[in-house]
Amino acid sequence: MRLVTFVRENQPDQQCVGALLDEDATVLDLAAAAPDEAAFASMQALIESADAGLARARELAERRPGAHLLPRADVRLLSPLPRPTRLRDCGLFIAHLESGLRELARRQSAGAEDPAAEFERLMASGRFDLNPLFRERVMYYTADHLSVSGPEDVITAPAGARELDYELEFAAVVGRTGREVKPGAAAEHIFGYTVFNDWSARDLQMVLMRAGVGPCEGKDFAGSNTLGPCIVTRDELTDPYALTMTARVNGQEWSRGGTDGMHHSFEDAIVQLSRDRAVHAGDVIGSGTVPSGTGFDLARSLSDGDVVELEVEGIGVLRNTVRIPVSPANGS
Repeated sequence: MRLVTFVRENQPDQQCVGALLDEDATVLDLAAAAPDEAAFASMQALIESADAGLARARELAERRPGAHLLPRADVRLLSPLPRPTRLRDCGLFIAHLESGLRELARRQSAGAEDPAAEFERLMASGRFDLNPLFRERVMYYTADHLSVSGPEDVITAPAGARELDYELEFAAVVGRTGREVKPGAAAEHIFGYTVFNDWSARDLQMVLMRAGVGPCEGKDFAGSNTLGPCIVTRDELTDPYALTMTARVNGQEWSRGGTDGMHHSFEDAIVQLSRDRAVHAGDVIGSGTVPSGTGFDLARSLSDGDVVELEVEGIGVLRNTVRIPVSPANGS
């Protein structure tokens, strides 16, 4: 199924859980169709209801109760999971990390008398080599599950930032709480998949990471984690590791890659993250960025008013508009 959280235009404060039908042209309001069904109180409730809730949702989708079918144009989609239980972004794509380190070295060498020679010197120093731990295990950071945005939301750069950037990712939503999950059982803990944009304020990130404690406000600001447009349940994707990923800015393709380039899988992440503790229903696990999946990788920058579309085959298009306010804090 293709599951969404939405609001009606005349009821903007009442979040509803729905299913996309008719090639995403129609939304079935699940809660209205089954008002006594606790599983449809929220997306989190539906995830926690496991197979029983999904079976009931499929039954309603097949029956298509006409009074509860809405044109998609008449609703506004939110993040399908507005408040994940937990949100971790993992380094499942290794090649992106390597290209990011090269771009960082290029930027640091740009002001040298001989930039090309300085770039070669920096790369030869080993300081910009990828740590072998990224290949050996799933590395991650914990993102703010309270700073989640959704489709069509405006993403505003944090104060002091002028270089807002997209990151082309997708994510797995955990559907079953478990501890010490074995490799053969890890797939059963995945509820579904969604598109993930891990927004980054690159200029702030570059400054703050010199302290060696992470990107801080460079990745942690209002709405900096965008999910959507829907959660596609696990059974809908024949192979989640054979999907095309594309990023467009103002309709022009900037990035293209595929999930087949992942060094680690979501199952690997679940196994590791459940050691000595539990993964929980409603956790979101980001893939990390596909190679070339950022403006930073391409030495390109977004401008105020740009429209960014991230598309993952079989899931959909996640669209947002960028705002980079001009203020005394960030200059003209």
